[in-house]
Amino acid sequence: VQVVESGGGLVQAGGSLRLSCAASGRTFSNYHMGWFRQAPGKEREFVAVIGRIGGTILYADSVKGRFTISRDNIKKTVYLQMNSLKPEDTAVYYCAADGSANYYPTTRQNEYDYWGQGTQVTVSS
Repeated sequence: VQVVESGGGLVQAGGSLRLSCAASGRTFSNYHMGWFRQAPGKEREFVAVIGRIGGTILYADSVKGRFTISRDNIKKTVYLQMNSLKPEDTAVYYCAADGSANYYPTTRQNEYDYWGQGTQVTVSS
């Protein structure tokens, strides 16, 4: 599967953005999907993951209550709605797909086989 992110940009603190990740291939619903991010000078970190049919969702503590991950298996797209953005949310956001047999989605990056190129999110103070 190939994934392509879109929707990044520049936003003021307190604002909102919605990221999209469009996947190719016929079996999108076989993949757990995740959003990860990498801020300048920092390692890439987990943001949110969602199970194959959306039944299991996990968030990083830093985004809980502000970000919402969702997916549309017909459109083969996963979304990340980001509200109440903070300057510390500034990062390149990556979409990733996990095609393993894991029953639940994982927050471990090395379990994700397919990655997009990333989309830049910049939050100004």
